[in-house]
This record gives sequence, C-alpha cells and structure tokens, in this order.
Amino acid sequence: MSAEARGWPIRRWLTLFAVAEAVLLLAALAGGAIALTNLTDARNRLLDVIGPERTAAAQLSTALLNQETGVRGYQLGRQPAFLAPYTDGRRAQGDAVTQLRQLGAVPGTQAGDDLEAVLHAATAWQAVAAPSVEPGAGPVTAADIERGQTLFEAVRRALATQSGHLDAVRDAGRADLDSAASFLTAMLVAVAVLVVLLFVVLFLGLRQVITRPILRLAGAVRQVADADVHRPVRGSGPREIAQLGADVEAMRQRILAEVAELERAHALLDRRTRELERSNADLEQFAYVASHDLQEPLRKVASFCQLLQRRYQGLLDERGEQYIEYAVDGAKRMQVLINDLLAFSRVGRKPGEHVVVDAGKLVDDALANLEVALSLSGGKVDRGELPAVRVEPALLTAVFQNLIGNALKFRGETPPQVRITAERDGGDWVFAVRDNGIGIDPEYAERIFALFQRLHTRNAYPGTGIGLALCRRIVEYHGGRIWLDTESDGTTFRFTLPATEEQGNE
Repeated sequence: MSAEARGWPIRRWLTLFAVAEAVLLLAALAGGAIALTNLTDARNRLLDVIGPERTAAAQLSTALLNQETGVRGYQLGRQPAFLAPYTDGRRAQGDAVTQLRQLGAVPGTQAGDDLEAVLHAATAWQAVAAPSVEPGAGPVTAADIERGQTLFEAVRRALATQSGHLDAVRDAGRADLDSAASFLTAMLVAVAVLVVLLFVVLFLGLRQVITRPILRLAGAVRQVADADVHRPVRGSGPREIAQLGADVEAMRQRILAEVAELERAHALLDRRTRELERSNADLEQFAYVASHDLQEPLRKVASFCQLLQRRYQGLLDERGEQYIEYAVDGAKRMQVLINDLLAFSRVGRKPGEHVVVDAGKLVDDALANLEVALSLSGGKVDRGELPAVRVEPALLTAVFQNLIGNALKFRGETPPQVRITAERDGGDWVFAVRDNGIGIDPEYAERIFALFQRLHTRNAYPGTGIGLALCRRIVEYHGGRIWLDTESDGTTFRFTLPATEEQGNE
C-alpha cells in the first residue's frame, strides 16, 4: 500500500475535529440553556408570583386596618362619614383576597393557610364590630371596645404571620435567582474557556496534521524550482497532500521531458532560422533582380514596340498594328504587376519608423496622388474629423489611396462621392471609407482581399487585383483588421488601427 493510501485524508481529520468540537460545544450549550432556564424561572417566580402576592397581602392588611380605623372612629363620634374607611376597606379586602387566590393562595398551601387564618380572624372581629356600626345600634360599652380590640389583635398577629412567611418566600426566591445567575455566569465562562481551548487544539492539530506537511512539500517544490530540478519531490501527511506530492513529482518529470523536447525544438528552430535567413537573403536578391534586371527587358520591349508602332504606322495592316499594341500593353501591365508585387512583399519585411501622425494629413496626401483620377471622374472626397495614429505614414497613405482609387474606378452612373470617417471602439479606431459606387456582392466579401482576385475583366476595369490584398497586409501589419461592410449601400470598407497610448488614457 502506498504512503498516500495509508494516511488519513484531510476530510477525515476535519470530521474528527468537527465532531469533537460539536460534542463539547453542545454539552456546554446545553448546560448554558439549563442555567438560563433556571434563571428565567426564578426571575418569573419572583416577579410574577412572589412580588404580586406580597403586594396583595399588603393591600389586604391596609384594607383591614382601614376597617378597624373606620369602626373605632364611628364608635367614638357616631358620625356616618367616619364609616367611609370601613366601607372602602371591606371592598378592598375582597379585591385583595381575589388576587391572592389567583396567585395560588389556595387551601393546602402555605399562602392559602395564612390567608385562611387572616380571614378567620378578620371574620371573627367583623362579627363583633359590624353590629355596632349598623343604623340604630345602641351605645358601645367599654367591654365591647375591649373585646373588639382583642379580636383585632388576632387579626394583626395573623397578618404578621402572613407577612413573615411571604418575606421568607421572597428571600428564598432571591436566593434561587442569585444561584441561577451565578450558575449561568459559570456556564458562560466555561463555554468561553471551552471555545478558546477548542480553537487552540484545532490550531495546533491542523498545524501538525496539515500545515507542516504542506510547508515541507512547498519547501521541496521551492528547492526544485530554484536550484535542482532533478531533485525528487515527496509528500507526507494526509492522503491529499501525499497525493499532491506525487502529482508534483509527476509534473516535474513531465516538465523535464518537455524541456528536453523543447531543447530539441530550439535546436531545430535555430537551424530553420538560419535557413530562413538564407531564404530571406535569396528573396532580397530576387527583389533586386525583379526591380532592376526584370524590368529593364520589359522597358526595352515596350520602348521598341512603341518605336515600331510610330515608324511603321500606316505601313502595317490593322492586325499588325493591333499585335504591336498588344505587346506594348502586355509589357506595361507586366511592369505594373511587378511593381505591385514588390510593394506587397516589402510590407513588414523592412519595417520603417512608426510615428504618430494625423490620419487626415495622410488622406490629403493620398488625394494629392489621385488628383488626376479625381479630375477625370468628377469625384468628390469628404472626410470627417480623423484621429492621430501611430503608423508608417507611407504605408497608411497607400491604404487610403487604394480604397479611394477603387471608389473612383468602380463608380456608377453618377459622379463618385467618397466619405471617410473614424470612430472610437474600445482600444481601437475604426475607419470607414464609404462610396456610392456599384457595390460588391456579399458573397465576395472575403475573396476580394486575396491576391489577383478580380470580379471584373480588365477591359471593364483596369488593375492587377493586388490593391485590396496590399491594404489587408498593411492594416494587419499595424495590428488592425480590414473588412467589407455588407450592410451598407454602395461600397464601405472598414479597418481598425490601435489607439495611441495618450488616447487610451483619456
């Protein structure tokens, strides 16, 4: 069994830590919940039962004392107004007794027995006192007064006993509340200590089980990356880290193999580069030959054919003159074709200096080159506000000259109208050259940018079929792209050029 198969996975370690923490925390939380419940019960009993009982007992005591005061005042003064405390006291007594009953002062309980003792003594006193305050009652004797006082003393003793018992219950309730609060505080402290302890244990456990193996593996990988790529990498600890070490080792071996392959590829690339340099040198030689040696015979052919045409004009028949005209035209077209091919091949092969130049000035230069064609066609070129771009000015002038020249060449029945505009699109400027000419079928939108691709015969429209291919090469050399807008009337060519850094920061 491999090392990575023998170790526990990280998930199992984390599950173990989580279960241990959950059990301890649940136990602590359960204790805290019990303590909180005890505290709540003690507080509710003290506030909702014991407190109202003492208040109701105090109201009962006050009601009985008011009754005794009213009876004594009436016995001394024999004025009906003196009976108001007695009457109010009887009513307050009933309310207080009702409240005590609702709070649990029922027979069989301490509060109920105390209440019964108070009511029994009060009833005995009221049985003696009530006849003396009734209308038409005779004078009260000293013996009646003394007997009433004796009976009311029993009422006082019963009230004192009730009050003492309620005070004891209140003190016990306070003690229970304090005990529950202390227990809750102890549980909260225990939970806090347990949480801190669990985090410490978790930190140390994860550090021992996960962090240290990861650091060891990272150190081994760093040594491989910085110093010795041939040093094996091994992982230890949980299964995932051990497997990660095995994957890193496999990746190291694969990188070594790829580096070896890359070195072989570099050697091959160096050999191909040298061959390409020789090929470029041959191309340079060919360009020189094409621009000098090949064009010189063509110039001679064209010149001597023109001499023949002038010298023997009228002496040859119509077919002979036509043959000479074909020869002159062929030589001239061959010269134009060679020049166009040379211009096409030179784009990007000997890069010139890229400078920031106003595109409007380049359009003006192109129009100056096309002055004769503009005059003959009666065309008009209108341009909007054009931006400054970083280009080789001569090459971009050639793009505008080719596109405007095509608009003048492939015109319809009306004089050509050309509109040149530019708009910003993200990090690029999108130029548009729009005309009102004969247009191009959308199915030829890609074909027209290939070398020597013509949609019309040379008799209908002259040209070599290289102009748009040259435009594409120049635009792509500057990092842009060119295409035919097939959704507009007439013909619209669009091409992009990167915005300058100053424009990009605006």
